[in-house]
Amino acid sequence: MNPVIDTILNHRSIRSFTNQPISKEQLGTIISAGIAASSSSLLQVNSIIRVTDIDKRKALVELSGGQPYVEGAAEFLVFCIDFQRHHEMNPEVKAEYTELTLIGAVDAGIMAQNCLLAAESMNLGGVYIGGLRTHAQEVDDLLELPDYTAVLFGMCLGHPAQTPQKKPRLSPEVIVHENTYQQLNKNKVHEYDDIMSTYYATRTSNQKQSSWSEQITGKLSQESRPHIKEYLNNKGLAIK
Repeated sequence: MNPVIDTILNHRSIRSFTNQPISKEQLGTIISAGIAASSSSLLQVNSIIRVTDIDKRKALVELSGGQPYVEGAAEFLVFCIDFQRHHEMNPEVKAEYTELTLIGAVDAGIMAQNCLLAAESMNLGGVYIGGLRTHAQEVDDLLELPDYTAVLFGMCLGHPAQTPQKKPRLSPEVIVHENTYQQLNKNKVHEYDDIMSTYYATRTSNQKQSSWSEQITGKLSQESRPHIKEYLNNKGLAIK
């Protein structure tokens, strides 16, 4: 083990923060770590919107589904696909291809994870806010995003005011396949369900009686933001 691995394996989502600000130096390091992340073909097709305006923060609380830590966190960053700068450099850029949208989404996830790991290495904490996509167009309008640029998710960062339990994950025996896709080991899923049922029932907050399988099959049996395709298409993305 080493400090990097320890930081990765001890990840927890933090949703409660103190009033202590993140220093300019810390934020600069976090952003630099994000920019240093891998980028497909060095396209660098992402932008980060740092939201400091309190009225915009309040609006984003509602647009994210009423998540109060969007306002209360020391920093709130919004990660976007951004082909606008490329289009300005050369109007012949074909940003409408779905492959490029996938690249933008993948690279944004890599960039954001670098940011979060950098923050956690400095004893800060954070949480991803995918709820911004629930009202993607309204968030887009609020942040005045141009064409070929689209909101993906937000990230709260700050000094933790809580120490939540670490949430168990699926076993590598379920996640990792060798050479070809392997048949699902349902026994391992059942074992994980038992672990998660105990976790949900005994954690210090938001206790519930549910297994992982019950939770995710319930979520995946419903519509999942069906407006997203139209939103992306209206931004000139994922058309072809």
